[in-house]
Amino acid sequence: MGSDLIDLKGVGPALVSKLKKLKIFSQYDLLFLLPTRYEDKTFLKNISALVPGEKSLIQGRIILTTVVYRGRRMLISQLSDDTGIITLRMFHFSKQQAKQLAENTIVRCFGQTRKTTSGLEMIHPEYQIINPEKPIPLETGLTPIYPTTEGLQQGRLRKIIRAALEQQMDSIPELLPRSIVKELGLLPLKEALQEIHQPSQKNTINDHENLFRKRLIIEELLANQLALKRLKRQTKKESAKSLAKALLKELLISALPFELTKSQSRVVEEIEEDLKKNHPMMRLLQGDVGSGKTIVAALAMLIAVGSKQQAALMAPTELLAEQHFDNLVSWFEPLGVSVGLLKSKLPAKNRREMYAGLAEGRIDVIVGTHALFQPDVVYKNLALVVVDEQHRFGVEQRLSLMKKSSDRHSIPHQLIMTATPIPRSLAMTAYGDLDASIIDELPKGRGDIQTIIVPEEKRAQVMEKIVKECTVGRQSYWVCPLIEESEELNFQAAESTYTLLQEKLRQLNIGLVHGKLNSAKKIKAMERFKHGNTNVLVATTVIEVGVDVANASVMVIENAERLGLTQLHQLRGRIGRGKHQSLCVLIYKKPLSSIAKKRLAAIRGSNDGFVIAEKDLQLRGPGELLGTRQKGLIGLRIADIMRDAYLLPEINKLTVNIEENHPHAIEELVHRWVGDQLEYRNV
Repeated sequence: MGSDLIDLKGVGPALVSKLKKLKIFSQYDLLFLLPTRYEDKTFLKNISALVPGEKSLIQGRIILTTVVYRGRRMLISQLSDDTGIITLRMFHFSKQQAKQLAENTIVRCFGQTRKTTSGLEMIHPEYQIINPEKPIPLETGLTPIYPTTEGLQQGRLRKIIRAALEQQMDSIPELLPRSIVKELGLLPLKEALQEIHQPSQKNTINDHENLFRKRLIIEELLANQLALKRLKRQTKKESAKSLAKALLKELLISALPFELTKSQSRVVEEIEEDLKKNHPMMRLLQGDVGSGKTIVAALAMLIAVGSKQQAALMAPTELLAEQHFDNLVSWFEPLGVSVGLLKSKLPAKNRREMYAGLAEGRIDVIVGTHALFQPDVVYKNLALVVVDEQHRFGVEQRLSLMKKSSDRHSIPHQLIMTATPIPRSLAMTAYGDLDASIIDELPKGRGDIQTIIVPEEKRAQVMEKIVKECTVGRQSYWVCPLIEESEELNFQAAESTYTLLQEKLRQLNIGLVHGKLNSAKKIKAMERFKHGNTNVLVATTVIEVGVDVANASVMVIENAERLGLTQLHQLRGRIGRGKHQSLCVLIYKKPLSSIAKKRLAAIRGSNDGFVIAEKDLQLRGPGELLGTRQKGLIGLRIADIMRDAYLLPEINKLTVNIEENHPHAIEELVHRWVGDQLEYRNV
C-alpha cells in the first residue's frame, strides 16, 4: 500500500536501499516511521544559563581552537557569548572540522551540557557555521528524531517524511471501526500522524495523555495484542516432539549439593508436563535475580537429551554464555551429556568441529548468543530452545530458532527466561503468546543485601568500606551507568572512576570493563574478577547481565538517580550470591527530584523484584522512559508497556471486540504495526 519511494523528490536507488534497512518499502511505511524523541531547537540559550545534563541550543564566537593529546587525540574549541564560555570537545574529527572551527567563527551548537573541573563543556555537539550577514533562522517547532541507519542523516530523513506526508495524507486508511473511534473519543489517524511528525503543541508533545499520541498508542498496542494472540493460536497448531524421558533430570537432582525450592520444583513440573505434549511449549519463566532459573532450565534440557534430542541455550552476551557453559559442563559432564559453546571468535577449525558436532548429533547441548541461529548452524534434532534474558532479544530473534528444527513436521519447544521483573498485571500483556511460570522464592543460604543511599560528597567513606571488605577477602563492583545513552561519555565516566580508585586505593587491584572493550578483553577482565585476581571491578551497566561472583559483597552505583528501579534492582542482583552479608551503595548527585527521591526510597525499602516492578510502574511520570524498554513485545514504535499500562484494560476489551465484531480489520492492523516480525513459519 502506498506509492513507491522512488516517486518522492530526491529519492534515488541508493536512498531506497538504505530505507529498506529500516524496513521502509513504500511512502506509506515512511508515515509509520515514528520519532523516538524530539529536540527543542526553537530558542537560543545563554551559556551562563546552561544546566548540566540538559540539551540546549547555543550560539557564540570561537575564541580558541587547538588539537591536544591527552591519552588520545582531541579537538578542543572554546565558544564564548556575552554571558560565558563553554568548551566544545571532539574525539573524532577531520582536518576540515578543525579549519571550520577557527578563531572568530560564529557557531551555533546543540548538545548536552556537562560540568567538569575546568568548567562547562559539550562533547561532539551538532554545529552550524553562522554567517552574520545571512543568519540561519531558528526552528519554529520541535525537531523529531527518527530511528535511522548508516549513511542516512536525520535532516534528509525528515525531508522525505515531510514529502510523503504531503503526498499520502489523504489516502491513509482508517482501520479502526468508526464506532470504536467515536466511543473512545479518538482523533482521526490522519490528524494524529500529522501532529506526531510535525508537532504544533510544543509544550505537550511528551505528555502521553496527549490525544494524538494516545490515538497511535492505542492502535499499536491493539495490533500487538492481536498479533500475539494469533501467534499463540498458530503455535498451538504446530507439531513438536514429545519429550518424556526424565531419568537424566532425576539423576542431576539427586547429585545437586542443594535442594530445589518448592517454587523451582513446581515450575519444573509445569515444564515437564508441557514437554510431554506433541505441540510446542511456549513458556515464560519469570524469576527474580538469584532465584535459580538456570538449574530449572538445565533440568528441562536434560529431559530433551534423555529423549535423544538436542537443546540450545541462547544468551544475550558472550559473558553470560560463558557462565552458562561453565555451569552446564559441571552439571552435565558427569552424566555423559556433551556441551558445546559457540562464540563469535572461535578459530576456524574449532568452528567447523562445532558445526559438525551439532549436525551429527554428537553435541547434546549448545550454548551461545545470536550465533546459534546463523545459516551455517545446522542441528540434527533440535527439540528445545532456552532463551535467557528475553528482554535483550526481540520476538523475531527467538522465533528464528524455531526454523532450526531438522524435522519439517515439528518445531522446537521454547522456554523463555527473564530476570527483569514485570508487574504481574502486565506479564500476560507483554508476553501474550506465552504461558507463564513464576519462581517466587529465593534459595536458602543467600546473604542479605542492605541498601544505603549516600550523596557523592561521601564517596571517601564508601571507599573506606570497600577497603574493609576487600581486606577480609570480599570483592566489590563500582558501576558507572549510562549517561544519556552516550557511549563516549559513559566510557569517560568509567575511565575516570577507574583512575580515581587506582589513585586512592593503591593497596587493591582495580579492574575495568565497559562497552568499548572488545569481547576478549571483557571476558578476560570478568574472569580475573571471577577468580579473585581483581578486588574492585569498575564497570558500566554491561555487567547488569553478567557473571555471578559469589564472593562479591559490595555494589556501588554512581548517579543512581539516573536509573530506573528495574535496572537498579538488576545491578544490585550481582551481589548477594554467596552466604555473606552484602551492601549496595547508591551514590546520588544533588538536587534530587521528588520522583528520584521516591525511586531511591523504594529500592532501599525492598529486595523483591516484583514489588519493585509495581512501584516502578506507579512512579513513572508522563513521557519518562526509565530502565530498559521491554523487547519481549514485538518491537514498539510509540507505545511503552510500562508507561502506558493504564490503557491495557481498554486494549484487552478492544481486542475481544475486534476479534468478534470486526475480524476483517485484524490483518491490516497487524501488518501496519507488526509487519513480518511474526512470519516465522515459512522456513
